[in-house]
Amino acid sequence: MSSYGKLDEAEQAMLVVRRRTRKRVTIISLSTILLIGVVCGAVFGTVAHRNDNDDNDNSSNGNNNAQSLASSVKAVCDVTLYKDACYNTLGPLVRSGKVQPGELFMLSINVALTEVSRAAKGFSEQGGFEGLNVDNRTKEALKNCKELLGLAVDHLNSSLSSGGKSSLLDVLEDLKTWLSAAGTYQQTCIDGFGEASLQTSDVSNLKNSTELTSNSLAIINWLNKAASAVNLRRRLMSFPNHHDEQPKWLQSKDRKLLQADDLKKKADIVVAKDGSGKYKTISAALKHVPEKSDNRTVIYVKKGIYYENVRVEKTKWNVMIIGDGMNATVVSASLNFVDGTPTFSSATFAVFGKNFIARDMGFRNTAGAAKHQAVALMTSADLAVFYRCQIDAYQDTLYVHSNRQFYRECNIYGTVDFIFGNSAAVLQNCNILPKLPMQGQQNTITAQGKTDPNMNTGISIQNCSISPFGNLSYVQTYLGRPWKNYSTTVVMQSTLGSFISPNGWLPWVGNSAPDTIFYAEYQNVGQGASTKNRVKWKGLKTITSKQASKFTVKSFLSGDKWIPSSGTPFKSSM
Repeated sequence: MSSYGKLDEAEQAMLVVRRRTRKRVTIISLSTILLIGVVCGAVFGTVAHRNDNDDNDNSSNGNNNAQSLASSVKAVCDVTLYKDACYNTLGPLVRSGKVQPGELFMLSINVALTEVSRAAKGFSEQGGFEGLNVDNRTKEALKNCKELLGLAVDHLNSSLSSGGKSSLLDVLEDLKTWLSAAGTYQQTCIDGFGEASLQTSDVSNLKNSTELTSNSLAIINWLNKAASAVNLRRRLMSFPNHHDEQPKWLQSKDRKLLQADDLKKKADIVVAKDGSGKYKTISAALKHVPEKSDNRTVIYVKKGIYYENVRVEKTKWNVMIIGDGMNATVVSASLNFVDGTPTFSSATFAVFGKNFIARDMGFRNTAGAAKHQAVALMTSADLAVFYRCQIDAYQDTLYVHSNRQFYRECNIYGTVDFIFGNSAAVLQNCNILPKLPMQGQQNTITAQGKTDPNMNTGISIQNCSISPFGNLSYVQTYLGRPWKNYSTTVVMQSTLGSFISPNGWLPWVGNSAPDTIFYAEYQNVGQGASTKNRVKWKGLKTITSKQASKFTVKSFLSGDKWIPSSGTPFKSSM
């Protein structure tokens, strides 16, 4: 224990909390290992039998041991989508006569990490993409893939650390989120190859890494279900005064800061076009945000239109950007697909650093409908919150790329697939405003990109208003279309205008959709809410209140644990 100087009351309180938390987490961790072993031991039969009456039969014992190990690995691999890849990679690594499912899970992450790292290294070794004899879009796709695989490596490493500083209560959900994100990053790399018409060999290089990442996700998902079956988390967390011991004074401090009238006066950094702040551009201000800081950095951006493409890099944690209003402080740019920029790179404002908050800001891409994919806002950050923001473009306006995201009281404009991606995203009390598309186009509000049934991703639209921006009487407008095979979208307790097509949903190709999608509408109102003439897809579900509640802030995002610290109002459940 290092020595401490004089502590003020707040520091002393925090020290006590940390000591209690460490003790509690240690107890919980040991209990978890023991209980999961009890729950799963009967399934896996991992202990090699020994014949005490025949000490000389070492060969027989060795065979039994090998069979037991093989059975253990096979039992775990049977829950995955890529069983052969699982068995072939985990089998040679298991040496001990005793192996628990948790150990196999950690091994599965290790082999996935090795394969993703190998793929990332391959892209790095291609060196300067500028020297390649390819067009700019292809160079950008290769550059993006290098970055995306780096993000995948980061998330796999986070998974190996078992939640880092998070309490054990959140570890299983965190692991599912990070592994889902790692899979999403690799799929985005593949999608970028498709846009750039790269050779299939480039895609095949990612086959092993995507399969192994998927297998890790399947294993942790199974362990989560096993734990839930015996109410593991509830029993482990039933400590006296558990809630009282949480360091909520930190969250309260953050909330008061966000709700105070003089918030802008307390900002750490001020940006102003007229020179009255420290910086004239948001990008310049972000360069001076501390790296991986656990403290909130507040950037106040004064009213004006800021013509720049902004990136909140992955090392810029706990950034809050506040403007003078969604129509007063606007970030504007026009990168787009037609002019040679891949979708992933076209965002006017892109966020990668975790715990990001934006409030009273506008984000727009002015490329126009004729330029096709042109993103206004892309969020790949975990635990991101957008409050009273405006997001405006045409096709692919809001890219809810990965991890957990919450949008409250935002205005979102667009035409084709204008809310898309593969995060776990909840949009609550937002105005969703389809615009007039190009002649011959149809409006589709969502295009969710879930590629794996074990991912905990989807788009949840709750208590929102969906109404036309302009005259759309001659335009077919749909709630969404399935971008990927496990596309998941729920629209509930929202108001749907009469302009919504009676069919409700549009196929991506052909006349139907994969049976594996999950689409649902629940307790919606308005002239467009009738489900009588909806498409007859197996994946379009009629759900109960209990099923709908799985897509609320509390259940879908575990948002009641992290959204309060943003100072943003939210409805936790139905």
